[in-house]
Amino acid sequence: MTKSANSIYTLHFGLVCLSSLLFSASYNMLIPELPAYLSSMGGGEHKGLIVALFTLTAGISRPFSGRLTDKLGRVPVMAVGSVVCFICGFLYPVLSTVSGFLFLRLLHGFSTGFKPTATSAYVADIVPRERWGEALGMHGICFSTGMAVGPAIGSAIRMAHSLNTLFYTSSFFALMSIAILMNMRETLKERERFNLGMFKISRKDIIAVEVLPAAIVTLLSYMSYGAILTLIPDWSHHLGIANKGLFFMVFTIASLVIRFVAGKVSDRYGRLVVIKVGLVLLVLALIVVAYAHTVTGLLLGATLYGVSQGILSPALNAWTIDMSQPSHRGKAIATMYISLEAGIGLGALVAGWYYQDVISQVPYIIYATAGITVIALAYMFLRREPVKKEEAVENEVLA
Repeated sequence: MTKSANSIYTLHFGLVCLSSLLFSASYNMLIPELPAYLSSMGGGEHKGLIVALFTLTAGISRPFSGRLTDKLGRVPVMAVGSVVCFICGFLYPVLSTVSGFLFLRLLHGFSTGFKPTATSAYVADIVPRERWGEALGMHGICFSTGMAVGPAIGSAIRMAHSLNTLFYTSSFFALMSIAILMNMRETLKERERFNLGMFKISRKDIIAVEVLPAAIVTLLSYMSYGAILTLIPDWSHHLGIANKGLFFMVFTIASLVIRFVAGKVSDRYGRLVVIKVGLVLLVLALIVVAYAHTVTGLLLGATLYGVSQGILSPALNAWTIDMSQPSHRGKAIATMYISLEAGIGLGALVAGWYYQDVISQVPYIIYATAGITVIALAYMFLRREPVKKEEAVENEVLA
């Protein structure tokens, strides 16, 4: 498919956005109910593993998904992610022991290890370079819509019906995502036939060195999200909120609203200044969440958190693509997502380990993640942007 000179709003862009919305809703609708579900099986001390195991396999699979995206094609790799969600939804009611549940969290993580990597590459293929920030922001709106409606729908289904109904609904959303992908045209021009050699990964296939600055900021800034996913369902219940998905719905709606302009702003004023603003707001949001001991305060923190993430996500994605080599775009995006999953997983693991179902520990953990975000902000201010070749020549002439 050839890119339009100016427009990003094409049929294929719309399809990839809709598929991502359904995919995001599919796995996010489970998150608010999983901590209590694990506790009911006698595994309450393992709550940190709910997110940590998921992100572990997501991170491990990134080098493979990046390589397959660059060789096999964007659409097949996107499909793998949705298929994993579809299968896992049917397996949760079957593997109803603590060990079985933790195994499924490992398996489920492969879904986000594959689909977002290929999706970002697909969007970059069909959108003009000068509008990558805007396009990734609009795609993020759709993905975040899934994140918003998913937890709210999941908790509502759990309260009205049963956990099994929730699991099967998750599978149904993934199935609809797969159906959309079947109607999408491949954008990778030089595709290779599938062979087992595609799974042979060397050290150079794991990390795209040129995008490490974006990866570092992503790692540090997303540790807070791992802690949020682990702690907020219990913290919401402690504050008297019946629907544990309410926090996630509020922060995602706020993220949706800001994304309408955040991507365009990063295209116009640059990625770095937008990322700095996003990090400042993220620190403020975490302080509010930790300090708030009322429902109103928590939802204010959720709003600020959503705004910060809505600013950061498209800017970090676009910054990664800016620094990437076109022939290794999948690997570059995979590198950024490896850092994202590592940050979420590490944040969830440490938060769960320190939490141990002691509700009074929650604010201190959130304050700690705010401190880690300050490190990311300091890195952005201290790092120096390399001088481009043409700029160096101009400076010599002026001298």
